[in-house]
Amino acid sequence: MSVYTAITASLPFIEVDLNLSPQEMSMFNNGLKYVIPCQNHRIPTANKSAKEAFQALQCILHELQSKKLSRKLEKRAKREYKIVQSIRHLLRDRSDIAIRRTDKSKVFYNGKATDFARKSEEFMLKTKAYQEITSGRCPLSDMLYAVQTLLSSLVTQKALSFQQYSKISPRLNKLELGHYHGLPKPHKPGTRLRPIIACIHAPATLVSKFLNDLLVPIYLNVAREITFINGIDVIRKLEKYILDGHFQTTTKFIIIDVTDLYTIIPREGALHTLMRILEKNSHHGKVGTLSIDAIMRMARLILDTNCFAYNNKYYQQTRGGAMGSAFTQVLANIYMFEWEQDLIKHQTVHKAMYGRYIDDIFMTTNQIIDEIKTEPEEAANKDINIKIHYEIDT
Repeated sequence: MSVYTAITASLPFIEVDLNLSPQEMSMFNNGLKYVIPCQNHRIPTANKSAKEAFQALQCILHELQSKKLSRKLEKRAKREYKIVQSIRHLLRDRSDIAIRRTDKSKVFYNGKATDFARKSEEFMLKTKAYQEITSGRCPLSDMLYAVQTLLSSLVTQKALSFQQYSKISPRLNKLELGHYHGLPKPHKPGTRLRPIIACIHAPATLVSKFLNDLLVPIYLNVAREITFINGIDVIRKLEKYILDGHFQTTTKFIIIDVTDLYTIIPREGALHTLMRILEKNSHHGKVGTLSIDAIMRMARLILDTNCFAYNNKYYQQTRGGAMGSAFTQVLANIYMFEWEQDLIKHQTVHKAMYGRYIDDIFMTTNQIIDEIKTEPEEAANKDINIKIHYEIDT
């Protein structure tokens, strides 16, 4: 019974009885990062990086794999391999079950496949961010044509170098239409899904990464002070807030959550915001070697080619950007940075803390609750596209 109740960092979320044996359940509890011992994987001897950077490691691995296993370890490896295979066999036969990793903690989550499908459809209907391609024709070739046409045009106009063109052109041997899946968020009421468009081999993916690499330094240059990079960053800024003498017995914490950020930002509004930040941070109309016009054309291309497959149908995202596209995150951050300026100014005047990590905002205040409530409420009414939920606590 302890197998099911022991609390560990890798403990899965289980909503459907998997009918696993205690041994299988124990293995399942090990989580995504567990590696069965003594798996027969070798580094290829022809691998150049292995020869140059991992020579010592290669020797160690070779020695370990050449050495005869102890009887105890060999028995364990065989036993665990059989357990994993039995779990895989069981899951293949259970079409009613969906296994995912969770959004934040990245542990296993198993639930009803029908619940995942229902929540996905509800999200699509609620956000109105996706439009079915009713022709039934796969949009991959049209996406490829759009990307190749624009990039060729930019090269012809000398707005893009041939080296840049080669770097961001679609890899035809790996081309693949994106697909939709939802990551469960058990920390949210009702275990909502975070919509992910897996588009790692989509035609515009390399363009998306290229623009992300170009724009992130610009964004961080203007927004680093109010941008949380990770949890440690939050702690360090809180420590500074305390050392500066602003933390008092009256201090309250405000948490603001922006609902469905990636799918609610208006496309044209986001592009106009991007244009403004580029104009402020360009030199003679250029950012690096690229003109603002070239950047904007590539940005629009990425948004226009957000197509994917889901449940035997094809869809195009017509609002916001795909969560899974590198460019979407920096575009959302830029849009939010303009939206949050009034909150930042208010916090600065009151020597209070303000920080945001994508769609999560953290603030401190020494004002009374009735006074501080007006700030998030005014922010909520500033942009009809931005929907927020906030909590104030001591």
